[in-house]
Amino acid sequence: MGGSHSREDIDLTSSDEEEEYEDDYDARSPIAEAAASAGQRDDDLLRTATPSSLEAIDAKLRSLDLKYQRPTSAKLYLHIGGASPSAHWVPAERRATYAFVDKSSDDDSSTRWFLEVGPGPRVSAPVDSALQLKTIPAQRRADFAASGSVWALRLPTDAEFRRFRVDYERCLFENTYGVEATDEGRKEVFGADFAAWARPAEADDAVWADAEESLTPPAAAPAKDLLEEFEEEAGDGDSIQSLALGALDNSFLVGGAGIQVVKNFRHGLHGKGASVRISGGRGGSGSAYSTPKKALLMRGETNMLLMSPGEALHSSGVHHLDIETGKVVAEWRFEKDGVDITMRDIANDSKGAQLEPSGSTFLGLDDNRLCRWDMRDARGRVQTIGSSSESPVLNWSQGHQFSRGTNFNCFASTGDGSIVVGSVDGKIRLYSKSSMRMAKTAFPGLGSPITHVDVTYDGKWILGTTDTYLILICTIFKDKDGKEKTGFSGRMGNRIAAPRLLKLTPLDSILAGTRNKFHGGQFSWVTENGKQEKHLVATVGKFSVIWNFQRVKDSNHECYRDQQGLKSCYCYKVVLKDESIVDSRFMHEKFASSDSPEAPLVVATPMKVSSFSIANRR
Repeated sequence: MGGSHSREDIDLTSSDEEEEYEDDYDARSPIAEAAASAGQRDDDLLRTATPSSLEAIDAKLRSLDLKYQRPTSAKLYLHIGGASPSAHWVPAERRATYAFVDKSSDDDSSTRWFLEVGPGPRVSAPVDSALQLKTIPAQRRADFAASGSVWALRLPTDAEFRRFRVDYERCLFENTYGVEATDEGRKEVFGADFAAWARPAEADDAVWADAEESLTPPAAAPAKDLLEEFEEEAGDGDSIQSLALGALDNSFLVGGAGIQVVKNFRHGLHGKGASVRISGGRGGSGSAYSTPKKALLMRGETNMLLMSPGEALHSSGVHHLDIETGKVVAEWRFEKDGVDITMRDIANDSKGAQLEPSGSTFLGLDDNRLCRWDMRDARGRVQTIGSSSESPVLNWSQGHQFSRGTNFNCFASTGDGSIVVGSVDGKIRLYSKSSMRMAKTAFPGLGSPITHVDVTYDGKWILGTTDTYLILICTIFKDKDGKEKTGFSGRMGNRIAAPRLLKLTPLDSILAGTRNKFHGGQFSWVTENGKQEKHLVATVGKFSVIWNFQRVKDSNHECYRDQQGLKSCYCYKVVLKDESIVDSRFMHEKFASSDSPEAPLVVATPMKVSSFSIANRR
């Protein structure tokens, strides 16, 4: 299951079907009618069309009152059998019609464009990322997920297939951004500097090619398998809520009542160690302790900060745990200018900061705040739980409180301490390590909130997670002197490459569960200059999904052939578990063994934690 060679890619073509379409296509196609009025075949018209001329064609169609509502003949297939060996496609409608229908005038619809396939309509779905639409040009085919099923729409001619893709991209843009898909509309959304994002087909992939050349090409190797090495049950019947992976001897399973210590090995996490039980509050105050949603290792992995969200997923402070003694030694409050404030998330100062033995600072993020907190108390000493009825106050050492509108949602740091921030509106901002006041670069959103963000150690690549896809952004550019920089250290101007999307196939999106969403997309873990991350992993439902990083960056990769719009990669491996997965993360690269190119992948469900090695096929 998963990958570019799924059963859903079975060729649907047949000579009989071709003959069925030839009989009545000209009478049904609005493209054919518009072309005929100009004395030109529709196939010739679109074969030579440029993006600008396609807009001219569309204008002609609009003037003829054809718009997108005119139904067009096609053939509809339904995928049955799920992931079973007997899974296959069956014809659902041999002479189906499809149309992109404008429902903006409907009182009960907040979405303008819908894809409808009839008769019936058999399928009616809003044109958005949840369709997971994937085109297969060689078969003139578009696969998509709707109404809990996987469908394949096969178009009768090459011209009609190209028309379908143009109309789909137009409707998707207008539904996503609420403006017309014209040059003016694209400029309004993306700005002049992001022309490659607005028109990916015209984008220059030189930045991606330069990035590929800067890396040592991997030697040819046999295919890799994911081999399960260890599986551990959650201790004391306590469910696992999150992972805190260490780069030294131990890692930690964070649960509702405490933290369980496990040992790090070259083949994964194994062996139950001490269990730190946490109950009650600090110093007899009786303050409630709730399950931590974020555990941050610090000070050579001897200390841990535990953040438990309060109202609306914001926290007013953190618990400071001394791992060696197993005791919570302080409960820190977030305060600025004498006023208690909240934080949405916390993170280490840099990729390798948890290994620094004397680290006392960490990063904080709230809706409109980005800051650095210092645990060295301004009054000269830190009050501990046992000796004070008041929580010690963290010192706001650096940062900025924005007036409004940033809608920060998640963040991460590079090896040198630069910061990437993802927002609810989909924007991704890059801040240098020296200033949190103004972003050096701000990438526009693609219409979906960024729920998680990660960055490579060298800051050259960013991975943003949305509910239905991951977005990979290259931050490399060359300044006016030809010097290579990243968007963290300088303004990229108009030298910005189009991003790439990592998606599930329509079939896998249904198998993962229509209510399940991507979360926690991350690179594999390195903490040293000159080392390169090799894989990306994200979680959705019962799936851990793994992409080969080098393959995703390769502009000649087979997934990208004949794609229109932003390039999307569907080549991945899937780890399937029996229950929903809490987190999926690669261990530190030091744990890679001689027979594996990558450190083990750790997959945690509420009751188990499993470790997988990527090894040569046996």
